[in-house]
Amino acid sequence: MNSLPQCSDGRNVPEPSGTQSPYKPSYHEPTFRALVRSIVFQQLAGAAARSIFNRLEAACNGDVTPASILKLSDAQLRAVGLSKQKLSYVRSLAELTQSGEIIFEKLGEMDDEDIIEHLTRVKGIGRWTAQMFLMFALRRPDVMPHVDFGLNSAIKKHYRKRKLKPPHIDKIAKSWQPYRSIACWYLWRSLDGPIEL
Repeated sequence: MNSLPQCSDGRNVPEPSGTQSPYKPSYHEPTFRALVRSIVFQQLAGAAARSIFNRLEAACNGDVTPASILKLSDAQLRAVGLSKQKLSYVRSLAELTQSGEIIFEKLGEMDDEDIIEHLTRVKGIGRWTAQMFLMFALRRPDVMPHVDFGLNSAIKKHYRKRKLKPPHIDKIAKSWQPYRSIACWYLWRSLDGPIEL
């Protein structure tokens, strides 16, 4: 889209860069693969995480599914670059998906908070990871990840705040509704270019 959507008070969603460049996030299908990818990307720089995920995908013969993950040994998962902790997270997600406790096909019918509750049953998936899945897989337009370090840094920079607490973030972001996901993307982008999750 080439023009910015309007906030609840009629103003445009803020674009900190000062130019109205197109809103073009990188989306992924809302699948098991996408959530595994989100786990791999936790607390890692994009290039390093992308390299690990590409090796994981190759180890799964190009098809990251619960079955292909569970066929791999811990040693094989470690060999692609997963930490012991992330290895356990990916395996837990595979087990719960295969057992039917996590059902990706139903997520599109659920509201945001229900999806967060559903996904955070999985070891290693917290609210932030679930919110990234909402934004970049399910394409939900009004998600606000308060604890995201990059987002908080961008808000501090562009709103000239030295300290931020959730109530301050809520106050700033209130006028962005119902397009907080879009505002977040522009804020991330203002720091270091388009993000990848």
